[in-house]
Amino acid sequence: MTIKKGDWVRIHRTILTPAERAPQVPEDTKKVPLEMWVKGFSQTDANIGDEIEVKTITGRIEKGTVIELEPTYKHSFGNYVPEITQIGIELRNILFGGDQDER
Repeated sequence: MTIKKGDWVRIHRTILTPAERAPQVPEDTKKVPLEMWVKGFSQTDANIGDEIEVKTITGRIEKGTVIELEPTYKHSFGNYVPEITQIGIELRNILFGGDQDER
């Protein structure tokens, strides 16, 4: 996949290897690298897997390996929780008197 200068991309870089981690971090943390993922505008033409520089929205220049072209947000608020719906109904009744305000 071809990346053009100015395209919105996501890069990845390992900041610290496990051997470089601080001695005071928890044992399970020491076992994994410290990694960074950043979105920004490509400063050169490239391909997925190439190392490039990007300019972030805040104007920082970061270097890393291109892993995605035009990344999107993929988060959610999780699965439906029936209890939360019930809490909303009960809260509305407490604050606004339920159906009394609907007349």
